[in-house]
Amino acid sequence: MFNVAAFLSYVFLTAYTPGPNNIMAMSNASNDGFKKSFRFCLGVLAGFFVVVTASAVFSAALYDFIPKIEPFMRFVGAAYILWLAWTILRDKPKNKKGNKVRLEPNCFFTGMVMQFVNVKVILYGITTFSTLVLPHFTGVMQVSFFVLLLTVIGFSGTCCWAMFGSIFSRIFAEHKRGLNVVMALLLGYCAISILL
Repeated sequence: MFNVAAFLSYVFLTAYTPGPNNIMAMSNASNDGFKKSFRFCLGVLAGFFVVVTASAVFSAALYDFIPKIEPFMRFVGAAYILWLAWTILRDKPKNKKGNKVRLEPNCFFTGMVMQFVNVKVILYGITTFSTLVLPHFTGVMQVSFFVLLLTVIGFSGTCCWAMFGSIFSRIFAEHKRGLNVVMALLLGYCAISILL
């Protein structure tokens, strides 16, 4: 049975936790303002859509050609999610004295092309489809819905980091340990529900 809570926990946690897209969007917005950084965010949207679509096709092809791979994919996906939880739980605050990173250029093309080398997005797409979506939904319209949903959620995470860049930095710095524990527990819940 499709576990909506596990799906939404994993998808939102992955989309809203720090990663290349979010950090670059935050940096661009803090230097150039949200309006100018929005071009970068739109590039992320376009590239993200392509990568998530490719992940869905790749995962579905594996299921079609090698049906016995499904339990293995579920195990690998759950292991990856547990690794993410462990990584988040162990993360320690870093000293950021004078470490302002200037990421150039702040443009659509950079945001789009960056997705094709963004391991977090690639693993996000493959893990979500192979462990959470395809075991329950296989129709083209259903899978297309999930592609769009993941893309919109990923885009909203990037825009949120761009819009509230400096505010999020302060919140994470002040409450980093508590936030990490909550995120790790939610990811652990996702991994366990995948295996059940």
